[in-house]
Amino acid sequence: MHKGFLITAALLGAISVALGAFGAHALKETLSEQSLVTYETAVRYQFYHVFALALTGILRGYFPGGRIRFAGILFIAGIIVFSGSLYLLVALPEMRWLGAITPLGGLCFIAGWVMLALGIANTGASKQ
Repeated sequence: MHKGFLITAALLGAISVALGAFGAHALKETLSEQSLVTYETAVRYQFYHVFALALTGILRGYFPGGRIRFAGILFIAGIIVFSGSLYLLVALPEMRWLGAITPLGGLCFIAGWVMLALGIANTGASKQ
């Protein structure tokens, strides 16, 4: 188990719920439909990867090795870069260049899932 990943997942989960509620109630009337879709995508991917990070934190105890840990780091980076850039794009629409870094966060998510799979596949379980 990786306590740091589990704590981070819990805190990012709370933030996801707060941001989702904020978007549904406070931003729904002020954002364009496209901006609201972008915002909801940011919240949705953040929340999906909160569960990925929690799973990674749990699996770290069963599959020791650097790949599982690296997967957790990639999930955190993906949340920051992917969701973070979308939140900023909605808040600061004049900074359209932020959209160019969003795919880097998506690559972090993909790499995180691949590292998680490799970490499980290439390591014997310490507990059955």
